[in-house]
Amino acid sequence: MDKRNDKGTDDKVGGATHQKDPGSAHIHPDACTHAHGHGGHDEGHAHGHPSDHSHANAHEHSNDRFHGHSHGHGHSHGHHGHHHGIGGHHHHGREGDRRGLTIALAITAGIMVLEFVGGLLTDSLALLSDSGHMLSDTSALALSLAALWFASRPASAKRTYGFHRFEILAALFNGVALFVIAGFIVYEAIGRMASPPEVAGGPMMAIAAVGLLANLASAWALTRQGDVENNVNMRSAYLHVLGDALGSVGAIAAGILMMAFGWYIADPIISIVVSVLILRSAWLVITQTVHVLMEGTPAGIDQAEVKAALLTLDGVRDVHDLHIWTITSGLDSFSCHILVQDGVQCQDVLQRAITLIEGRFGISHSTIQVESGAIRHGEIPV
Repeated sequence: MDKRNDKGTDDKVGGATHQKDPGSAHIHPDACTHAHGHGGHDEGHAHGHPSDHSHANAHEHSNDRFHGHSHGHGHSHGHHGHHHGIGGHHHHGREGDRRGLTIALAITAGIMVLEFVGGLLTDSLALLSDSGHMLSDTSALALSLAALWFASRPASAKRTYGFHRFEILAALFNGVALFVIAGFIVYEAIGRMASPPEVAGGPMMAIAAVGLLANLASAWALTRQGDVENNVNMRSAYLHVLGDALGSVGAIAAGILMMAFGWYIADPIISIVVSVLILRSAWLVITQTVHVLMEGTPAGIDQAEVKAALLTLDGVRDVHDLHIWTITSGLDSFSCHILVQDGVQCQDVLQRAITLIEGRFGISHSTIQVESGAIRHGEIPV
């Protein structure tokens, strides 16, 4: 990465030097000073005052305009904003997610009643299990809608990140629900293996076909309107619907085998196969959401690679206290301390670090503290 030119036109106002480069901060010529660096905004301003030792913080915000102010103290304070636009649900927009979930919820709730009644009339475990999946789907889709509403609420002094994590909690609940339901169906199917009941294959297939069409319509609405690839909340809802579609396919296949060969054992066997597939998907959702809640490094980002990239910047001596975590799908955060060589223009290093983290690793919500050799930290547990 090219080093920024520090020889831009300066204005001398009250003894402070003001650089004209976008995203720069007002700095004192003698040392690193407290400052906020902003990139990718209409305006970014910060005010620095000299002190015995100082910091430079970079904070990325999603607002069109943000003014950061810092003062000559030995510590700097992080102001967090919310980034919208790098993957996740912010890519498609909340309105698209909301429309997709609403359509899927209406379809699923209607077909759930149909399959439940049909399963009772035909005594089909496959059909009843499918309606059970749809019952969980109705709850899951409703919960996902509620999560979108909570996540859209603004941040506050008490909850500086807002309610974005509610989406992760909803996804975790959906994953656990899928796991429990699939496990229950496997248990019931094993019990039926010894003496499978006679099932009315024709009506079962007809109702399962209606359910399949409904599930495909719901899945289409979710993929068309929302972001099921990157948003874990949307993906958990989508997996519920997809699980129901698999259940409908299984019910149809079981119906064919029972009508053609009288193999009533096909009903519990196919139910087990479908449930195992659902268990696998549910486990993936659970592990991913737990990873987010444990502040794990986002998938696809190597912490060692990030540190190595920052160490390649001219004037950087060390990088420490580096953390990368996910707030919610599509909203990753980054923080670190950068130790620079004496005499290095701190704001130059700060801006190049901001550009590197956003351009190479796609993280716009960053907090970077630039330090001189005079800074000494106490023991940090993490």
